Amino acid sequence: MDAEVVFWPSGKSVRVRRGTSVLDASKRAGIAIATRCGGKAACFMCKVTVRPGSELQPIGDVERRKLAGLDEKGIRLSCQTRVTGRVEVDLPLDPLKAAVARQLARQKESEDELW
Repeated sequence: MDAEVVFWPSGKSVRVRRGTSVLDASKRAGIAIATRCGGKAACFMCKVTVRPGSELQPIGDVERRKLAGLDEKGIRLSCQTRVTGRVEVDLPLDPLKAAVARQLARQKESEDELW
């Protein structure tokens, strides 16, 4: 175990062997990352944002084609992203939680306008 993956926003971290995928590291940490294809780069659901300075194996051709330029913004498929040292990733908000947060923000704006 010579690599560490830190998952944000929780800050939870896990130590894993070099070459472990971010998806497998999340399972070991007890953190759920949505996937339908079981880690075969087919469903595109397991996207994460990798923070600058993270130590990763180079992106493969299959993942690069699937991401179609999103990798330039730090977005990677967790099932294909393999760690080589310290890695920090931002997990996307659960879609339902994100929708609730947007609705609450809209309601707050409406209330602020009334007063």
